[in-house]
Amino acid sequence: METPLDRAYLAHEAMPGDERLRLRFHERLLDAELFLLLREEAAGGKLKPEVFALETGPVALVFDRDERLAAFLEAPAPYAALPGRRILGLLAGQGIGLGLNLGVAPSSALLPAAAVDWLAAMAAEAPVPGEGMLRGFAPPGPLPAALIEALGIKLAAMAALVGSAHLTTARHGDGSEGMLLALTGVPEPARAEVAAVVAEALRFSGAEAGTLDVTFPAEGGAAARAIAAAGRRFDLPRQEEAPVPVRRGPGTDPDRPPILRRGAPQ
Repeated sequence: METPLDRAYLAHEAMPGDERLRLRFHERLLDAELFLLLREEAAGGKLKPEVFALETGPVALVFDRDERLAAFLEAPAPYAALPGRRILGLLAGQGIGLGLNLGVAPSSALLPAAAVDWLAAMAAEAPVPGEGMLRGFAPPGPLPAALIEALGIKLAAMAALVGSAHLTTARHGDGSEGMLLALTGVPEPARAEVAAVVAEALRFSGAEAGTLDVTFPAEGGAAARAIAAAGRRFDLPRQEEAPVPVRRGPGTDPDRPPILRRGAPQ
């Protein structure tokens, strides 16, 4: 079954000159939970990726489904399941490329070390949460459909962390105006990462829409009410709590043995 990464990669391959499709593939790569093949079990929170030496340079391997990782392996192996942005941050600056779903999926791709560094830098450019003096709020002006779509996807993925989301035009104390996304209910420890993810929506949408600040007003407070009255609301999916499924490591489920495959990727 095709995954969002498969579809984004195939769309880009079909129209390689379309910058918007290229950015969308990169964004899906940052958002996706990826299974990173490790050299050994993680210890003390430290991860040591298994690195393969190819003619084009060393690469670490990731897969967007555990079945795809299992299909690549000959035997069970240690791995870490992390968002793509964290894996890219782990590899950045080390001259290591990234092999995605190599040989086991439509999105089989090889990203050189320079692309890994560029993507990691893009993901690291988090905005400073909006805390300055604000004079008022107004409905946002016409916005590119690509930006609204990108924000919707990001916010839906973070629905468990966000109480409400409203996009507005904020009037600052110096008379300037700019886009402001107000998110309520976000726990303090998660705010920096949430702001970084929101910033990606603007950068990877391909839309030239200026800047986008992020603020975290108190739920039910005066600022949150004023922004909600003037802003555009994003409907976030809500799900009933369900038991967390037990995930077996690749190759450890007797009903899904790995396909035998050995050696470095070709």
